[in-house]
Amino acid sequence: MADLSQRLPENAEGPFFVDTTCIDCDTCRQIAPATFGETGDYSFVKLQPESPDELRAACRALVACPTGSIGAADKSGIPAAVRQFPFPLAPRLSYCGFNSRKSFGGNSYFLEHPGGNWLIDSPRFVEHLARRFEEKGGIRYIFLTHRDDVADAAKYAERFQAERIIHRLELSAQPDAERVLDGFEPVELAPGFLAVPTPGHTRGHCVLLAEGGFLFSGDHIWWSRNRGRLTASRDVCWYSWREQVASVRRLESYSFEWVLPGHGARAHFPPGEMARQLSRLVEAVAA
Repeated sequence: MADLSQRLPENAEGPFFVDTTCIDCDTCRQIAPATFGETGDYSFVKLQPESPDELRAACRALVACPTGSIGAADKSGIPAAVRQFPFPLAPRLSYCGFNSRKSFGGNSYFLEHPGGNWLIDSPRFVEHLARRFEEKGGIRYIFLTHRDDVADAAKYAERFQAERIIHRLELSAQPDAERVLDGFEPVELAPGFLAVPTPGHTRGHCVLLAEGGFLFSGDHIWWSRNRGRLTASRDVCWYSWREQVASVRRLESYSFEWVLPGHGARAHFPPGEMARQLSRLVEAVAA
């Protein structure tokens, strides 16, 4: 829990606050954009929640914060916020919450499927999430987009005897992973699930295209709230920007409705509009 004595001066007066341990991961701004803003160095409370929906969202942000940097004078809403995770985004699709500091606050997702449920990247290991996953049929596959966002994947794999999937070039992050991808050609992992290598952010980065139009994009592409479009960033490209641009172009071969990133905001459009947004992104990164 956050320390009131380290409360940031930018916070609006009121019960919610952010302290100096914030790492500017964007988690709270994604979950509760009406409450939390950014300075460029960290998040802060720009407006105290007013409506019941805003209050619930602020409590979810507090629970999800990877560094425990959000505080609240009234903690009565926190147990209910915990129970809301995994938080539904679409039929069968949920956002896990409980973001991990190990992945710099990266998002992770849970996708229910008759052939076995999927965890995409990993949240913190918490017993509440593990029990909820059990209630929904457990986890069969854990797809890890790249080395940065594995967090507590090994603990979830052990709990559920799940198969972790990661590219060989990222294997140092999960050296005992059960399935290792090689090369740079798409690989069908199960009917309706395609791993697409997208080198750039890291050398072995991969995205997962899942049935239902879900693209789990890791740190490859995301929605920029400030720009109002899909984006990718040279500033957080650790391997090769040229490779990342080529990988963005590669996605034009596929149809999807959702972009579900590890970092950055999610996007949801009908396939035609998503294709148009992706074309805009290709033009932007090529320039």
